[in-house]
Amino acid sequence: MKRPIRVLIVDDSALVRQILTEILAAATGIEVVGVAADPYIARERIKELNPDVLTLDVEMPRMDGLTFLRNLMRLRPMPVVMVSSLTQRGAEVTLQALALGAVDFVCKPELNVSQGLQRYAVELVEKIHAAAEVQVRTLATRSAPAVSIDAVIPSRALGSGLRTTDQVIAIGASTGGTEAIKEVLLRLPPDTPGVVIVQHIPSGFSAAFADRMNRQTSLRVKEAADGDRLMLGHAYIAPGNRHLLLARDGAHYVCRLNDGEPVNRHRPSVDVLFRSVAQVAGKNACAALLTGMGADGAQGLKELYDLGVQTFAQDEATSVVWGMPGEAVKRNAASAVLPITEIAAAISAAVTTPRSHNGTALVQLKTNN
Repeated sequence: MKRPIRVLIVDDSALVRQILTEILAAATGIEVVGVAADPYIARERIKELNPDVLTLDVEMPRMDGLTFLRNLMRLRPMPVVMVSSLTQRGAEVTLQALALGAVDFVCKPELNVSQGLQRYAVELVEKIHAAAEVQVRTLATRSAPAVSIDAVIPSRALGSGLRTTDQVIAIGASTGGTEAIKEVLLRLPPDTPGVVIVQHIPSGFSAAFADRMNRQTSLRVKEAADGDRLMLGHAYIAPGNRHLLLARDGAHYVCRLNDGEPVNRHRPSVDVLFRSVAQVAGKNACAALLTGMGADGAQGLKELYDLGVQTFAQDEATSVVWGMPGEAVKRNAASAVLPITEIAAAISAAVTTPRSHNGTALVQLKTNN
């Protein structure tokens, strides 16, 4: 019988420690082995208890969460799930924590809505399981999607087999995706065709993530707004609580935001973005599915692949969690499976000399659009 995941909770709030302990103690396959009110106590608890996963408050007295995390990853690397407040500072610090090696994060629990707390419990437990699996590079089976992709964007005849001069790049990611997306965007040239991105991230964090990417890469990166026109050298990141779709407005691609039901339990959903790209851009697109938990994006990547679009999946060795790209590979949805350091070059090659996934060069045709 597999032993439970041993979790140490580090938070300066006694109430938060109690809530997290109760949630995790009730979960199958998880054991809370201890709590700590600050990083100094946590340091001793880690030596004493040897936990598998740590939950770590972003802001604490005596030593802040980032300093502790930096020391931890240097001296005793282990899976860490950050617990963050939904504030601008909390978002920025959390993104820094992910850059330092934290596996994922959850927001501080909302205490006033029981239904919200139930949803929070599901998310927390799932992320603890995912964090524990990072070391063994396996992914537990996840629950079924909440609704079909068809509920948000119905299936129909997909994009034309002809190419226009306009191209678009679509990227999807989840767990570990903030750093994977940065790795790709850093390597794309400043005249890259417009990039549309879905990263599973709370609404309070998506704007901060876009701002961070804008500062760190040569592209102009922003949180997508409804009606944004796709432009060369620009990237558009889905808001954390709305689906992002590609649409046409006359001769131009534009972003459309949608408040439909979650797909694969996510809004925004990568599947929704990829299907819209398949329907609107067809072979003018290329797409990449990066590290992430679950299967969101695999179906949409397959729809693009079946059109002859160049599609790329991040490989297992460089993924934090090989759930989403792994599922795409199982479905034969990827033209190539690549380490994260090679995906930008593959994207650039695909939009410079477009080819179908079987290697056949595609003729680029001008249109009157």
